[in-house]
Amino acid sequence: MAAGGGAARRCWRSGAGLARAVRGVCGSGRAPAALRAEELAERLRKSEEQQREIPKDPTQRWLRELAAMSQQLQQVHPNVLAKILKQRTLYQNEEIVVIDKPYGLPVHGGPGIKNCIADVLPILAKMLENMKAEPLHLCHRLDKETTGVMVLARSKEAAEKIRLLFKTRQVEKIYWAIVLGDPDPVEGVVEIPIVEKEVQSHQSHYKMTLAPKYRVRPEDGKVVKARGERRAERAVTRYRRLAAASACSLLQLQPVTGVKHQIRVHLAYGLGCPILGDHKYSHWSKLAPQKLPELTLRRLKLEQSKARHLPLHLHAHRLCLPLGQPLDFVCKLPLFFQKTLRKLELDIPKD
Repeated sequence: MAAGGGAARRCWRSGAGLARAVRGVCGSGRAPAALRAEELAERLRKSEEQQREIPKDPTQRWLRELAAMSQQLQQVHPNVLAKILKQRTLYQNEEIVVIDKPYGLPVHGGPGIKNCIADVLPILAKMLENMKAEPLHLCHRLDKETTGVMVLARSKEAAEKIRLLFKTRQVEKIYWAIVLGDPDPVEGVVEIPIVEKEVQSHQSHYKMTLAPKYRVRPEDGKVVKARGERRAERAVTRYRRLAAASACSLLQLQPVTGVKHQIRVHLAYGLGCPILGDHKYSHWSKLAPQKLPELTLRRLKLEQSKARHLPLHLHAHRLCLPLGQPLDFVCKLPLFFQKTLRKLELDIPKD
């Protein structure tokens, strides 16, 4: 998959390079009279070679492949995307289909999104069953950059039943994340409401953020009740550190509630440990690449300027669904996550 995406991206960039070279040579559209045709051809050839050049450094090649993943999934035909999801099917019965969601694939459509999971569910259902199969139904969602266990339902009735299980917190969800820093304490519960707010900056945008019920009074350090946010939603996340090295930690997370971006917000703003590759929640007042500690950069063999290409290291590792008898699904870590663990010398715990 990554190789195909890289090829597509190199082809596109090659075309863009040709266009830039032509503009550079021709200026306003009138080439200098003295410019020979073979000189123009040579410039175009060199520009194309530069665009096709593959980085020699393995880390840079790895980052380029990761950056191409999401692009490639947006470029393939919906039938091809459905086939990819079929190959990533972990389990199926008469009620549900469980898939391993790939990195960079959105669940729902939106501006600039050509392909998403929701749009290919009718095709996937026919591939899994037969041409008369009813479309599959979404039961929950994962962020575009989050990988791992995702449950689909074969009927509206099954989807409503499973959504109710999620809503009433009967589904056990376990995530793994690599974060910057070390949480203090190393195990605990973050219970702080979350609300969406507009960030006023040179580039205004919306983010989820904390809306605590209590605050520390600066004049005497006393804990007092804060003015409540009416729109804030209750959010509870359990966490436990599994390993620590290279100024990073591997955490196991159990979101008790299901608020949008809950894990990312609780880790970044509640514990001060943003997820590796979470450029959105590593700053509050700006949209900028995450800044990494020197030790982490050295272990990843990166320059700070390359950190913008790091993917979000958040994985839906396990899901326990009480449908009659409990169904327990475990999804192994994606390759890029495993590589990062090795580079950072974070030991993968054995289940």
